[in-house]
Amino acid sequence: MTKFHMNRRTLIKKAGLGAAALSTPYFFTKGAWADSFCNNPDTVGKIIFGFNVPQTGSYAEEGLEQLSGYKLAIKHLNGEGDGGLLNTFSPKTLKGNGVLGRKVEYVTGDTQTNTDAARDGARRMIERDGVIMVTGCVTTGEAVAQQSLCQEMGVIYMSGLTHGNETTGKDKRRYGFRHYFNAHQTGIAIAPILEREYGKERRAYHITADYNWGWSQEASMKAATEALGWETVAAIRTPLGLGDFSQYLTPVAHSGADILIINHYGHDMVNSLPQAVQFGLRERMANDKQFEIIVPMFSELMAVGAGDAVKGIIGTQNWNWQLDDAGSQAFTKSYGEEYGVPPSQSAHTGYVQALLYADAVERAGTFYPPEVIKALEGFEFDGMGNGPTLYRAEDHQCMKEVLVVRGNENPSSRFDVLNLIGKTPREEATYDPSIFEGELGPYEPNQC
Repeated sequence: MTKFHMNRRTLIKKAGLGAAALSTPYFFTKGAWADSFCNNPDTVGKIIFGFNVPQTGSYAEEGLEQLSGYKLAIKHLNGEGDGGLLNTFSPKTLKGNGVLGRKVEYVTGDTQTNTDAARDGARRMIERDGVIMVTGCVTTGEAVAQQSLCQEMGVIYMSGLTHGNETTGKDKRRYGFRHYFNAHQTGIAIAPILEREYGKERRAYHITADYNWGWSQEASMKAATEALGWETVAAIRTPLGLGDFSQYLTPVAHSGADILIINHYGHDMVNSLPQAVQFGLRERMANDKQFEIIVPMFSELMAVGAGDAVKGIIGTQNWNWQLDDAGSQAFTKSYGEEYGVPPSQSAHTGYVQALLYADAVERAGTFYPPEVIKALEGFEFDGMGNGPTLYRAEDHQCMKEVLVVRGNENPSSRFDVLNLIGKTPREEATYDPSIFEGELGPYEPNQC
């Protein structure tokens, strides 16, 4: 029996009401939800979204871009600007008049690219600010911490940039949803391209960010490349936020490897990739082959930051502003007019997650979390820039196409840094959710 049902029985007993009152279908009417869930906008008096992103730390640049996407989403939800993806999103439910006819507000937080700070920030937003939904992150650690807290407190969490398998794998939660692709899908998408470009007989050396996303990507890349016939020579872990990677790169040249796989993101990759190039690795011959470098997961911001070192480097992406579908063009136009630059995949992910939550509330006709969750589970949609997409019910992972990109050898501008060289269809990027452990947990919310 849930806490709400127990409280209901206690109140009826204290009021001197009999069994007839208990037998009424009170629990199954929307009116019954008025005081039964955390930060009900009818109780708080406002609809408040919580945007919790790295504004400082190693991934601050990605976090600030994500925040820009969230702010643009609020404008479009509230009927300001040109509407952006509200014009291409299908099926069309959102009207640009807020959510359930009421304007949306927001508060922001700084996760500091730190798991504990992310969880603490999300808690403050829920307890102090009265948010009905929390969203944002640029690491898997931040995502796992926040969605675990949100599960405990009965508040839905729409994750931002989290690529580790854990988010919708062993650490998945009923109250957490991920639109971004994962490391396993990177392996599925990139392996055929690597075989085509570099062949089946390769020896790979991994340097990996030493936290759960890095471990997850390393494991997925090992599985994908070893299935091609590649040998893993070594896998070395590096601290997050390190500026100088010399001590980790020096052994590569004498390891017998002919491929370096850099499992880094954000400023770590912006530092490590140019340093690897400066060490002359790309100019080497090893095992009678040209030495190559791979960065399995890219962003535009990383590519810009790495400068010329990114030219010719292969990786994967969740979305790219140069895609020619109607949704991508609409978002790029809106974002460009708002901020004067093309949007990154971080901005796109944040924007889309805010809209997807709002749309689920609109379709459910309530903010009551179990009903919003059910509206998201198994939801098929299009027009958001990733082709036909499914929010899978079994693990809350979005199933959609995955992009493979290469650093542009001849960029026409500082934003023209990545060329699309492959697009893995949704059906090929889809995998059996049972390959990862974990349970989603209950629908019934706790009281925050």
